[in-house]
Amino acid sequence: MDELHLCCCLRIIFMFEIRTKDKDTRARTGVLRTDHGDIPTPIFMPVGTGGTVKGILQRDLEEDIDARIILGNTYHLYLRPGTEILKEAGGLHRFMSWERPILTDSGGYQVFSLANNRKLTDEGIVFKSHIDGSRHVFTPENTVDIQRVIGADIIMALDECAPFPCDHRYAERSVDLTHQWLDRAVERFRGSEPVWGWQQYLFPIVQGGIFDDLRKLSAEKIASKDMAGNAIGGLSVGEPAEEMYRTIEIVNEILPEDRPRYLMGVGSPANILEAIERGIDMFDCVMPTRNGRNGMLFTSQGIINIRNKRWANDFSPIDPEGPSAVSLIYSKAYLRHLVISGEMLGGQISSLQNLAFYLKLAGDARKKIEEGDFKRWKDKTIKKVSEKI
Repeated sequence: MDELHLCCCLRIIFMFEIRTKDKDTRARTGVLRTDHGDIPTPIFMPVGTGGTVKGILQRDLEEDIDARIILGNTYHLYLRPGTEILKEAGGLHRFMSWERPILTDSGGYQVFSLANNRKLTDEGIVFKSHIDGSRHVFTPENTVDIQRVIGADIIMALDECAPFPCDHRYAERSVDLTHQWLDRAVERFRGSEPVWGWQQYLFPIVQGGIFDDLRKLSAEKIASKDMAGNAIGGLSVGEPAEEMYRTIEIVNEILPEDRPRYLMGVGSPANILEAIERGIDMFDCVMPTRNGRNGMLFTSQGIINIRNKRWANDFSPIDPEGPSAVSLIYSKAYLRHLVISGEMLGGQISSLQNLAFYLKLAGDARKKIEEGDFKRWKDKTIKKVSEKI
């Protein structure tokens, strides 16, 4: 092994450290180290698709809810503002004035969602922009190049997300394509350097729908690449929750234990706690902000539809256990007024409340794992946070 390869391997090994393992489950705590800061795990990552977590100032992400890492999306950032602007700005961190870690999705899922406006080939994905209909091509190589320019600390390999439901034949073809693309993405990643001087890590993505044989095959392929971390994609796309949990268990039996495991696009508070129990370390989902903008709040007491008339004269705090400053400063009545009136501040407060709740949930999970009381706490908490009030 040459000196450069040995150095890279050591960086990967020390990128993630497991701190505590739960005695009753596969849950664990750890720390994920990047050049923009350390990230405690399990962790929830607010989704900042186009260089912004919708409606939330970077100041509030950092000072109020202490978000340790956020997620951006290659598809959206590539189309707008575009790689030339991002390059001129000095990368996404400088462009959006965010000095903490960033993870970027490769854009595969967004292109998947275009359905009638994209075509899959062995070479890559041909698609039409949702903005102006212009034609573009994503390949395993150029998505690595684009993410080099964006400058995210963690970047994702291009994959294809099979729809649910689909038959075994389609899912098998999808896995084969994802694996072909992965070989090329890893080659490009290892043969290129970061644009901005800080270390970047490439995560491959396990696919295979809800077919056990394909998930095992894909997990083995992904594990063989010996990358800094690994992701599980293609879940929370319509399959029953129990199928998702079963798939996570199958995959995590194969993925290396000493690398972080990222479950993409999942999900509800209950989903997150069940996945932590099964050994997942990283999560992202648009649910906190999207639901918040529509008036659904996640609180320590349960789920609230703030649009309901019952809150019109309730002057108690949004969440008396206060995961963020806004939880205690504003009343349910005031927030309902804002949301019903269509005021932008309503969506902002609701989104901040929900993100704070999700981050506190992850923090509480870490604490309970360290205390050796995770299983009992998790079973009790799922019932409480899933109840509609």
